[in-house]
Amino acid sequence: MASNLSCEFDYNALFYTINTMRKQLINPPQLYDGRPHGLSHAVVDTASGTVYISGQVDWDMNYQVSSHTVEGQLRSALTNLTIVLDAAGSSVENLLHLRIYVRGELGERMEAIAPILAQFLAESRPAVTGIGVASLASPETLVEVEATAALK
Repeated sequence: MASNLSCEFDYNALFYTINTMRKQLINPPQLYDGRPHGLSHAVVDTASGTVYISGQVDWDMNYQVSSHTVEGQLRSALTNLTIVLDAAGSSVENLLHLRIYVRGELGERMEAIAPILAQFLAESRPAVTGIGVASLASPETLVEVEATAALK
């Protein structure tokens, strides 16, 4: 039985799609300068309205941690995340996915982490992934929070 199906690829449409994707770099002045590390705190894909947020950590303007506990660093990283979301035109309510990297065995930290996350996320309830890791941005860094969000 012969088929009347044909397959054509529209290179002009592909070129148009690639060239219409625009990105807006988000670097709030309240947070450390990411340029020496080659990063922005977030990038907004203006074509899709998606915000990609770099891993937020408990760093001051001199790349130093302010807390030496997982709980303290998580609270600080979440505060920084809120600053980035606001600067990008988004919010906690618009979070789509959150990735939490914790130095060491994640299961050993869940009892301390869960209440902080539940309070921060409230009714937002994005997809969340927790990952235990051997190292992070600096030897003092215990927590890093990366996220994806939609614009408001």
